[in-house]
Amino acid sequence: MPQPTVCALDLNLSLCRRLTALIPMALTLFTFATSAGADTSTSATSTSVTFAELGMGTQLTAGPGGKVLTNCNVWTPNGEWLLYDTRSDIPSPTPEMDSKQIKMVNVANHKVRNIYESKNGADCLVVTCNPKRAEVVFILGPENPTEDWKYSFAHRQGVLVDIAHPGLKRNLDARDITSPFTPGALRGGSHVHVFSPDGEWVSFTYNDHLLSLTTNPPTAEPDQRNIGVSAPIPNHSVKVHSGNIRNHSSAYFTILATNTVTHPKPGSDEIQRAVEEGWIGSDGYVRADSTRQKRALAFQGEVITASGETISEVYVADLPEDITVAGELGPLEGTVTTRPRPPKGTVQRRLTHTADRKYPGIQGPRHWLRSSPDGQRISFLMKDDSGVVQIYTVSPTDGLPPRQLTHNPWSVTSTFTWSPDGRSIAFAADNSVFTVDTTTGESVRRTKRSSDEDAPMHEACAFSPDGKQIAFMRRLKEADATEGRASQIFVVGVAP
Repeated sequence: MPQPTVCALDLNLSLCRRLTALIPMALTLFTFATSAGADTSTSATSTSVTFAELGMGTQLTAGPGGKVLTNCNVWTPNGEWLLYDTRSDIPSPTPEMDSKQIKMVNVANHKVRNIYESKNGADCLVVTCNPKRAEVVFILGPENPTEDWKYSFAHRQGVLVDIAHPGLKRNLDARDITSPFTPGALRGGSHVHVFSPDGEWVSFTYNDHLLSLTTNPPTAEPDQRNIGVSAPIPNHSVKVHSGNIRNHSSAYFTILATNTVTHPKPGSDEIQRAVEEGWIGSDGYVRADSTRQKRALAFQGEVITASGETISEVYVADLPEDITVAGELGPLEGTVTTRPRPPKGTVQRRLTHTADRKYPGIQGPRHWLRSSPDGQRISFLMKDDSGVVQIYTVSPTDGLPPRQLTHNPWSVTSTFTWSPDGRSIAFAADNSVFTVDTTTGESVRRTKRSSDEDAPMHEACAFSPDGKQIAFMRRLKEADATEGRASQIFVVGVAP
């Protein structure tokens, strides 16, 4: 197979150095509102050159403090606004979850609106939008945190806010940590909530609070994650008894979609963690027998190889339409000694077997699996035989090995998203934003190469709903600061 070409937007070294010297001149200053829900107008200083003029995308935000996009579903359905949180130190290996506000910025006029401001010591972060209506979902940490219940994997939840009514939250995943437990409620914390393409169900990663206490010392919380789903099932709102101040109810019915074990058998399909999921298809996918699986999630399942190595492989969880009935593995709500179990009719399947490759398992920056709109291809990152991180795809149905999509000389360095028409995937590499044609494998450089310091960040590379723009972030030096940088939001247009 001939290697694909790369668009000639690559810069020679001397030109790159000249552009890098100009980058500090590109910062613009904005004035932001502080009242919840208020619109503000931008106020920009005059500069001799901008990032846009350098071919590096249009900067939408500026000023102190981080502005952090999630890896997908960051656009409002009309494509006019981008949603973000205000974490300050994303590059840190152990970042503080210090975001107190959920905001959105207008792509055309750069105005900013506040959507939610946390109270009573809580943090709010990792916001995504319903693809069908102006509604957002995000993490809310504990209000009135205590030493034994502060922000952690197992002590967070999802909440919903209607953009038209900023500040008014509703619980997504119900919680019940007091036995007897409640079907439709979980017993821990949820993270990175993403609406299904029809805007009805929400997936997330989950950590159990109860078993982190009973199976390990209090200072050694395990990270045996699972994938959860919340859905608005008619006549199945979840009322949790008030046996603990950390319990709460919800109009959504919540279950675990995956099954993990503490000690997987080497060489088996058992997994000890299920993470970084994505909905398959805009309407599920077509099975080999031509019937349609309407709701399914692709995710990374952590296995132990026959040689004892821990790697991640691509898995699928096919979900039933009725998630309220317990399956054979145990009760939906779990017991005092077991985690919650998937509903009846859930099928967990392994798609990849990469232990014998030179670089086995999913590799590269942290990323979530993403599916083509037709549901026939699931994309993920893996190293090629030269050790370069490339995009691969695998079918949920045909049983064939993964297919390598990109063949570039530099590794993919970010999360990625598919365009709405399925023709392209957006990603970052070589200090630039790229797209790759999903048919030919040709990569096109969409922004000129920046300096290492100003390179696109790995957290987001998100297509707009119309497929004409890509949102991403750069970490820029703050104005008037001798040191210190803050993540800022950019967009770049995608010409045909």
